[in-house]
Amino acid sequence: MMTMTNSMSNDISKLSNSDLISAKRTIDTEIDALRTMESELGTSLTQALDLMQSARGRVILTGMGKSGHIAQKIAASLASTGTPSFFVHPAEASHGDLGMITPDDIVIAISNSGESKELVDILNYSKRFGIKLIAVTKNPESSLGKAGDVVLKLPGSREACPLGLAPTSSTTATLVLGDILTVAMIERNGFSKEQFNQRHPGGKLGSVLQKVSDLMHKGDEMPILSLNAGMQEVLLEMTSKRLGCVGFTDDSGSLVGMLTDGDLRRCLSSDILSKKALDVMTVNPKVISPDAMASEAVKLMHDKKITNIFAVENGKPVGVIHIHDCLNSGIV
Repeated sequence: MMTMTNSMSNDISKLSNSDLISAKRTIDTEIDALRTMESELGTSLTQALDLMQSARGRVILTGMGKSGHIAQKIAASLASTGTPSFFVHPAEASHGDLGMITPDDIVIAISNSGESKELVDILNYSKRFGIKLIAVTKNPESSLGKAGDVVLKLPGSREACPLGLAPTSSTTATLVLGDILTVAMIERNGFSKEQFNQRHPGGKLGSVLQKVSDLMHKGDEMPILSLNAGMQEVLLEMTSKRLGCVGFTDDSGSLVGMLTDGDLRRCLSSDILSKKALDVMTVNPKVISPDAMASEAVKLMHDKKITNIFAVENGKPVGVIHIHDCLNSGIV
């Protein structure tokens, strides 16, 4: 039994070592392809980016098979970062979807060999209507390469696949080329975090990029009184607004104090209703800008062990945010 167990352990160890060797070989092969592509980058990249930036319409990505899958990812990345873009399947294009492409658009067609028959109709359509075409292929002399107004050359490196057949190094290089175009367009267009947030309202990205102004209570929802307000009025305001706090302003409308339900409990006395807000409020409370990220508000509330912060502009309150508003939006 011991001998059999040791034999099995040795076999598993050999397989594990073999797997690691294969994994590292794949990584090295694909890195070599990227290095080759890096060394071959030239003025055609700038020409392609100029076409993309000058397009009055959209950037249309197309490709067949694995190239098509990569094209869909590139289109999604461009669209989410300020460059209107979508994917058109070349086979569907031949059956009516060519009508989705207008003379104001530009087409980025991807084919490793440059000889995908399914692209023929899109290439002809682009030429017929004067639609600019960026060809992405490893063979500039291919049908696709010759049809392109600009050619972005993929490296002619070998595939990581031991058979040399399955798209591996070539698809990695194409994916990275798409990231190059996306990042360059972000930089050229001055795309901001705020614009990114507008395109990602859902999920973790949306919550991380929310601003205080997106979550704060404002207008009639905001519990605000004059610093000369009596405690009975303060209690009614705190109860009706249901945020556990009241802010107080001076004659100029500037926020000068704040009272929370916790403060109120700590200062309870038999004569509490005879006092005014200015007698019990916290002077110069912590505040935040409405343009600050909501995550900053969470950090401030956590560090100061408070549950509310007023948002102010030029010293005047424009809203109030509660820790529960942030937690309910997925900000932790």
